[in-house]
Amino acid sequence: MTAITPEKLPEELRRAADVVASITAKLTDQDVEAPSELPGWTRGHVLAHVTGISNAMARQLEFAARGETIELYDGGYEGRTRAIEMAAGHSLAEHRADLDAALERALRAFGGLNDAGWRQPISYRGGVVFDGGLALWRELVIHATDLDTGRGPETWSRPFCEQLFDFLAARVPEGNRYVLQPLGLAPVTIGSGSAATVVSGMLTDIAAWLAGRTPTLGSLRATAAADGVDLPELLPWPAGVPVTK
Repeated sequence: MTAITPEKLPEELRRAADVVASITAKLTDQDVEAPSELPGWTRGHVLAHVTGISNAMARQLEFAARGETIELYDGGYEGRTRAIEMAAGHSLAEHRADLDAALERALRAFGGLNDAGWRQPISYRGGVVFDGGLALWRELVIHATDLDTGRGPETWSRPFCEQLFDFLAARVPEGNRYVLQPLGLAPVTIGSGSAATVVSGMLTDIAAWLAGRTPTLGSLRATAAADGVDLPELLPWPAGVPVTK
């Protein structure tokens, strides 16, 4: 697999942020009010969320630089949801201004790190700054697709897809093992159970399915014991913010 390193990640974050900003620059006020690819969310909801997670990750780094940790969102999951709902209906101009400021804040934070900075603890998943950078990369790339403007998972890079394979291995139900077989590439096994299912197809289609998005190249096929089967079940996306009842 093609490993993403702290040295390479700032460039990937900049590239992903530029894509989101470019898409947003072409939207109209009517576009913002239209449905996104995410059920129940308009494009305004997606833009509000991208703004929120960018500011949240920047805050993680700003506190880490002082040797402190802070929760990802003020008010936890409920605070995140409230903020998205409050900002979703903003005008396009407001979304653009908020998003540009949040992206710049996050890119500035990640762009100024030294080796020790990448290893500073943060509260997000009890990890370190590098984990937060990978999370923001995932958020930017996937939600650019969720904006439903014609940029689908087929645009995802090989390093990004392979990073998803690693992160989303947590979606494999206990007792199962999925062998991901991208066309022309080495297989990747996720899960550790005895029951093996092979999922084959284009790299981006496999990544899209694993991320809960719609494959765009139509190439996916699942087999178990050499017989064709339905695509296997996946657990929910591993949440980075605890959900309290």
